[in-house]
Amino acid sequence: MDKSFSAFQDLGPLRGAPKLPRAILFDWDNTLVDTWRVSYDSFNTALTAVGRETITVEQFWTNPHRSVRDSQKIFGEHQAKGEKIFYDEVIKRHLVELTPLEGAQALLSKLQDRGLYVGVVSNKNGDLLRKEVAHLGWETHFRHVIGSYDVEQDKPSPLPVFEALKPGLLHPSEHDVWFVGDSIVDVECARAAGCTPLVVGEGAAALEEDIIHVKTCQGLMALVESL
Repeated sequence: MDKSFSAFQDLGPLRGAPKLPRAILFDWDNTLVDTWRVSYDSFNTALTAVGRETITVEQFWTNPHRSVRDSQKIFGEHQAKGEKIFYDEVIKRHLVELTPLEGAQALLSKLQDRGLYVGVVSNKNGDLLRKEVAHLGWETHFRHVIGSYDVEQDKPSPLPVFEALKPGLLHPSEHDVWFVGDSIVDVECARAAGCTPLVVGEGAAALEEDIIHVKTCQGLMALVESL
């Protein structure tokens, strides 16, 4: 690792010596905002309603964070009913309990100041996702916001990434686009699209090889300011 990055060791290991890209795409849930409790409770409400066993917090966090429409095994033969109940529960709470992660607002403002192309690629339903972005007043931070059902496939497919970059006429590349997320699915998506994976947090994805890793949004901002 380049010695110039030694100052960031307390924020998590930074593998490689990155340069600032032209574009940064973010996952949403648990990367920029804290939403896990709403999702967890809503999943269990839906699972109970369709007669399936509820999941523990540990099981929720080890789930690869695929979209609800791709998680057929969760609701089994009751997928349509389970999905409707899940989203009904989310709609009741998602704006009330929506909380930006510490440092996220400052990070997005910094990226805007630096003139980077910034977008969101999430496996959250696209309509709900854009309502959350608007609720926080963050629309001006993002050139494009792509969620589940906005394109033919969700993450880890690269298609949402390609769509998110269209307004900037950008093409994914390891040098020009970072994909920032907290889960293995985000890493898989970045690799499938040809972007550099950047993992925030200390989950299983942080143990992947050939990634950039920081622990927090503040850590990512410190990295951006150093480049």
